[in-house]
Amino acid sequence: MAQKMQAKWNGEVLAESDQTVVVEGNHYFPAESVTATLLPSETTSTCAWKGTSSYYSIEAGGETNRDAAWFYPDPKPEAEQIRDRIAFWKGVEVAPA
Repeated sequence: MAQKMQAKWNGEVLAESDQTVVVEGNHYFPAESVTATLLPSETTSTCAWKGTSSYYSIEAGGETNRDAAWFYPDPKPEAEQIRDRIAFWKGVEVAPA
């Protein structure tokens, strides 16, 4: 059985799932497991093998963590396992629940 993982920032649980996919050390949570308030961002970046990522800013505990979550809306075939999944960084703690 997969271990349940939890993403937390600023005292709030942002996501929790036992169905994360780990790519390059990052846990990608199923989009439906994310309970955080996500604000669309215009920031994008490109990965040679995953494709173009888009970002969200997170609102939690009365603060905003800009571009702290990312996803690949249309990943390349080699990265299809992260479609409809969201990963976190910029101070978001991802650890076993």
